[in-house]
Amino acid sequence: MTPLLDVRDLRVAFPGPAGPCHPVDGVSLALDRGETLALVGESGCGKSLTSLALLRLVPPPGRIAGGHVRLDGADLATLEGEALRAIRGRRIAMIFQDPMTSLNPVFTIGRQVMEVMEVHGLARGAAARARARELLVEVGIPDPDARLDAYPHQLSGGMRQRAMIAMALAGEPELLVADEPTTALDVTVQAQILELLDRLRHERRMGILLITHDLGVVAGRADRVAVMYAGQVVESGTTAEVFAAPAHPYTQGLFASVPRIHGPRRPLVPIPGTVPPPTDWPAGCRFAPRCDRRAAACDAPPALRPVAGTHEARCWLAPEVAR
Repeated sequence: MTPLLDVRDLRVAFPGPAGPCHPVDGVSLALDRGETLALVGESGCGKSLTSLALLRLVPPPGRIAGGHVRLDGADLATLEGEALRAIRGRRIAMIFQDPMTSLNPVFTIGRQVMEVMEVHGLARGAAARARARELLVEVGIPDPDARLDAYPHQLSGGMRQRAMIAMALAGEPELLVADEPTTALDVTVQAQILELLDRLRHERRMGILLITHDLGVVAGRADRVAVMYAGQVVESGTTAEVFAAPAHPYTQGLFASVPRIHGPRRPLVPIPGTVPPPTDWPAGCRFAPRCDRRAAACDAPPALRPVAGTHEARCWLAPEVAR
């Protein structure tokens, strides 16, 4: 079966003093309808830039330098003008990290939700306003009639995030890209937003690409997970496969740095060092400078290797690490 989203060898380039650098370097992902794929990793790994590339929103002077992004067969990497605008916001939509900077402060919530429908020819005037009200109800915003005429600064952080979700749903997309949708919210509101996204995914048979650094969110919400490091996917598989037997030392390091509520007490073990900049990727395995399992083979760049089932890891020692 053809996946809803099929990303193959995606590369994003930015000019640099010594030539172009590639903060996204050969990323491949696949996502089916009604499925949630979590993209995880530290800040600076390329997660958000990957999501922007899917919608052709890479900030200049960056550009897509290779690969393809197919949405139900249509290659978004080659579309331009009206063909691209017909898909962006209509078939694929995005929720950004901070709704306060993503919503327009001088327009009401209702105006911003209605605009999506008007741009894509779905509804206008009173019909668009009625549909906007329905969407506010659907995402759990109380007193929707009053909220339609409210400005972003008049809503709480959770309400603004729900309004962003309503805007994203206004085009009735097949794919929703959620980039750290709960970062600025308190724990209770985070759970409500994640439950809302999960419910909408089931009701609408929508694919969700969930970008996060929170492994707890991944465990409870994602069907599959892809771990990014230094511009590459270093491990992927079903959530059960990756959580049961992480096969890349970086993934194991992420798990070791997460505090646990249950079980015996143990010290948190941080991953030493930091993610290298795109202008200075290591020549071999990109995690090797921070890895306590580094071997001679790590001087050569590894490819994704099968571990078990659909589980793959970009490590020369992957089966051994998983065991």
